[in-house]
Amino acid sequence: MKPLFLSILAAVSLHAEDGFVPMFQPNSLAGWVNANCAPETWSIKDGVVSCTGKPTGAMRTEKQYENFIMEAEWRHLSSGGNSGIFIWGTPISSPGVPFLRGIEVQVLDNGYMKHADPAKPRWFTTHGDVFPIHGAMMEPHGDHSGSRSFPSEERSKPSPEWNHYRIEANAGRLTLSVNGKVVSGGSNCNYRKGYLALESEGAPVEYRNVRIKELPSTNTPANLTAPLDQGWKPLYTGLDFRNWKVPAANAAKWQTNDWSIKLLAGATGPALWSQQEFGDCEVICDVNLPKDADLTKPAAGLCVRGLSHPLVIFGAGGKAPVMLGPDQVKAGRWYRIKALLKGGKAKVVITEAQEANPQTFEVTVDHGPRGSIGLADLSQAAGYANVFVREL
Repeated sequence: MKPLFLSILAAVSLHAEDGFVPMFQPNSLAGWVNANCAPETWSIKDGVVSCTGKPTGAMRTEKQYENFIMEAEWRHLSSGGNSGIFIWGTPISSPGVPFLRGIEVQVLDNGYMKHADPAKPRWFTTHGDVFPIHGAMMEPHGDHSGSRSFPSEERSKPSPEWNHYRIEANAGRLTLSVNGKVVSGGSNCNYRKGYLALESEGAPVEYRNVRIKELPSTNTPANLTAPLDQGWKPLYTGLDFRNWKVPAANAAKWQTNDWSIKLLAGATGPALWSQQEFGDCEVICDVNLPKDADLTKPAAGLCVRGLSHPLVIFGAGGKAPVMLGPDQVKAGRWYRIKALLKGGKAKVVITEAQEANPQTFEVTVDHGPRGSIGLADLSQAAGYANVFVREL
């Protein structure tokens, strides 16, 4: 029998030789950022990362990765559970969705197919799909539908058994091994440098033995690199209004709707105000205009610095520094507002989800030095989501 110190030395040498490092400490989520979930969505105990599945969203790394080999074990705790691993993702969710832009490696339990519509054309499988989402791009390997790469064989084990993924990502090429065999992947990915993330999507899931080995850089250019985090903080948990002051006068009109906030139609009432006040800052807020929205009238808007008069209004006939009528926005679509507030000036950029032609406005605003952020109630039904703030 080997002396104990020789066994320990051999184990340390093996770890150093293979170059992998753990991505989690046994009882800490240090090194990871809750991108847009509730504080309790993600937890860790004895090296097992647990996700409640609610709300839909993600937890991502603090740092960006370029070329690497990532390994992880996962299991769903209920049949048909859904999750994923995002590769080369953005720091916050894309406009109009709760997901980061990036390449998704599907983590889907076999039981999900029981709920699928057999009459629909095949466009996904239960596990091992690799595909770009929300503006990302990839040329799929092997059997595929569009840009979604299907696994060459079914190798995953059903809930509650553990599965092993090995993801190799290098110079824009990505391959996935499921339980020891390469089954899917893609090339010419855009982005090919960014954040890594674990997905929350409706059902409890666990991860363990998550580790990574970084590979030499291939000098990814800026246009193929995800934006860096600028300090964005989400204001909505996806579960409740704990960071907001719900107006008593029309509380029933404001409803949590997973990753988004639903405003019902009815008499105009006070805005939904953030509890925290902000001075100079940049605000992001996504706005959904329902298909039956009447854009000849005010439909939705964003308030800042505690003023009931919105900074931005979607729809005509109101009064705001930035007005977007039916000739500028369309019903049935999501739009992202990005408002940079400095003193009495505001730069507002409006972008339709996944579109590349923003509308930019530079305006003077009459407001105090600090105040809450508000989601406007202008009598019509509307949706709000992805409310982020970064202080300047």
